Amino acid sequence: MNNSRNNRQNDWISRPCKVLLLLAATAASTYGGWVDPDTPKEFYQTESLFEGDSREYDLVFSDEFEQEGRTFEDGTDPRWTAIDKNDYTNEALHFYRPQNVQTTQGSLNISTILKSNKYKAFDEEKLKYYADAKHIQSGMVQGWNKFCMTGGIVEFHAKLPGDPTVGGLWPALWMLGNLARATYVGSSNYIWPYSYNRCDEKNRHSQQISACSKVGHYGMMPGLGRGSPEIDIVEAMMGSDEKLPNTNVTRPYFSTSLQIAPGLDANRPNLGKLPKKGYWYEGLEYGNETQLNPFFYGVTLEHKPKQFTYQSDAISANTHIGKDHFKSFHKYRMEWEPPDDDGTGGYIKWYLDDRFLYGIQGKNLALTKTEIPSEPMYLIMNTAVASSWGFPKPCPEGCDCSCFKCGDPECICGMPDGFCDNFPAFFAIDYVRVYQARGEPKHVLGCSTEKRPTARFIMGHKDDYINKIDGQKEPLLPVQRGGGYCRQSGDCGYPNKGECSSSNKCICSERYTGPNCLSPDGFDDNPPLAEVIEFDQMALSPAMLSMLALAIMVFMLFVGLAVLKRRKQAIADYDQLLDTSHAANRFDADDMARVMVRDRELQQSQLPKDAVGSNEQDSYQKGGGAPYNPMGGANDGQTTVTYCMIDGRLLDEQRSTN
Repeated sequence: MNNSRNNRQNDWISRPCKVLLLLAATAASTYGGWVDPDTPKEFYQTESLFEGDSREYDLVFSDEFEQEGRTFEDGTDPRWTAIDKNDYTNEALHFYRPQNVQTTQGSLNISTILKSNKYKAFDEEKLKYYADAKHIQSGMVQGWNKFCMTGGIVEFHAKLPGDPTVGGLWPALWMLGNLARATYVGSSNYIWPYSYNRCDEKNRHSQQISACSKVGHYGMMPGLGRGSPEIDIVEAMMGSDEKLPNTNVTRPYFSTSLQIAPGLDANRPNLGKLPKKGYWYEGLEYGNETQLNPFFYGVTLEHKPKQFTYQSDAISANTHIGKDHFKSFHKYRMEWEPPDDDGTGGYIKWYLDDRFLYGIQGKNLALTKTEIPSEPMYLIMNTAVASSWGFPKPCPEGCDCSCFKCGDPECICGMPDGFCDNFPAFFAIDYVRVYQARGEPKHVLGCSTEKRPTARFIMGHKDDYINKIDGQKEPLLPVQRGGGYCRQSGDCGYPNKGECSSSNKCICSERYTGPNCLSPDGFDDNPPLAEVIEFDQMALSPAMLSMLALAIMVFMLFVGLAVLKRRKQAIADYDQLLDTSHAANRFDADDMARVMVRDRELQQSQLPKDAVGSNEQDSYQKGGGAPYNPMGGANDGQTTVTYCMIDGRLLDEQRSTN
């Protein structure tokens, strides 16, 4: 190995030299980088539940959550980040805090509690910030820009939170394309949930990364439409079990969905009603326990100007569940096969306790010419609370429905019955496991892959992925390995994970990380190179490198001399202006103000009489009136008065031009 490396270094003539620009190196390359050591060996392989798939599947990611006391603040875990921010989406009533996510009794526990959080909100109409508060605190943990997958099997073993007969909680297990970060609205604008690779005038404005682009920016392929589709594995709806319109599924139930864009613009189904034949996606597969979801067909994402507005579609099904799903753990599974390179084929299938629920094939999406996702996608676990999910609709008569604070009598009428008694609520996830087909090139790990890079785009739009209001400067902090405070080695996961030093700081063993060494390490087994740039074989020979360095030095010397010469000339010109012969022309601030007033009066005297006194200001987009004049006046023979001022000195008399 060393000999071959030396030969490559000295072989300047026969082989090209590649300079690797590693823009977002995430890991080293060894076997089993994302597999939790606590996963039993018997679960290292699995088979597809789809009869048409006979491939062997290997475990590529797992988290068993066996270690007690793991926390997930930014910079503490290689797999997950528990976000610390307000949620602006879906009429959310909660504030996310990292302390609401931790491991207890062998499971990941997401707690939802009654607790007030003040925050800085933004008024979209007045375009200014104001102080506001939310009175429910919950947790979201996401794998954004850490672990991502393209294709494979995802399996959650989970127990749902709260009372199944009381509405209001919104537990979810889902996936999102890495180009958008969940709850960071700036990152999802014109990105979520696009899964579309066609160039057309109708969608090129609203799809930020469009197939119409002839140039590949941020390392992306030109002419390839990109986005952030969404796959919902579980979205649970609780509440009373009365008959619901146009479905035999009653609450509690959970939804399984594919959300994509662009969606249907016209003849859309009405909420609560079944779609007309030929006006919705056809050929979808339903299990014996599952029916079409008539309560959510997607959302319209409105932007200005109008051509930036676009429609998304939710292709969704509902499955009834019972009280046992809130008392015991059940297995929620999704199998995802990406499409071929031309966008055809592929499928998504959902299962509950190994029973088939729902399936979407690539051919079912012909109505909108969208595709089964091929983007790197990450995992999300959270419990939301939103007035758009399980709350009384429409608002009861005589009720405010803008107040959602438990304990305030004026707020009770706008909440579901028993809502305030449903806290605290605990969403428990026993494990997460991901499998991919052995030898399948369409099944890829990594958040920025060779065919679907994301790293440079995220770096170029960093502000969209951070919470600037709270002073966040980087999307993700580096994971701290060791250094956490400890009193004894047990605080550091002793004997396998780490030990406590004499200075009361944790020292991590191999394969474990985090401040207290409680998290299994994680990295892609074969991370793709972010970018490879090839140069001509002679371009980087030792002689050429020396010549290039010399040329750069000569160029920098030339530029430096030119700048110095111009600076000296500027100083000489400025000193000449300070000559006393111009003293009589010096203006103070009051003189300058009088000149500006006289100039404005002169221009107004030349306006049409019906325009004088009008408060309306035409924008550059409005038609009519005199042509735009960059000197500030109108054309058509009107006079423009100009003055030349430096440092408060009048350099020449006023000049009038017609």
